[in-house]
Amino acid sequence: MLTTVHAFSGFSVDDLAAAKTFYGGVLGLDVKEGGMGALQVTLPGGHEVFVYPKENHELATFTILNFVVTDIDAAVDELNAAGVTTKIYRDPDFNTDEKGIARGRAAGYGPDIAWFRDPAGNVLSVLSD
Repeated sequence: MLTTVHAFSGFSVDDLAAAKTFYGGVLGLDVKEGGMGALQVTLPGGHEVFVYPKENHELATFTILNFVVTDIDAAVDELNAAGVTTKIYRDPDFNTDEKGIARGRAAGYGPDIAWFRDPAGNVLSVLSD
């Protein structure tokens, strides 16, 4: 077994100032400037994510952060009001409604979930528990 003191996740962005504005301003998370020119983002529940600049950043094509919400429609409405696009998938085999929500509960295949992107193009989601 690996003996650790602390663990955290991290991901890259191409514009640290835009990331700070998005994660702190749009999503309302606690964002602090950390060491090595990176950001320390505190997620609900107290866990931290290290967001670092990378000159040759490649956006994540998979979901890097999931935000659990009690009311997915209200969460999507809040994101859309803040200028965030939640309908990012247009695959006819992967049905999302006009808000971009995949209604998994009604279909019996998972949670209700909506995906969106940060300014660097990384995929995030809100999902109902």
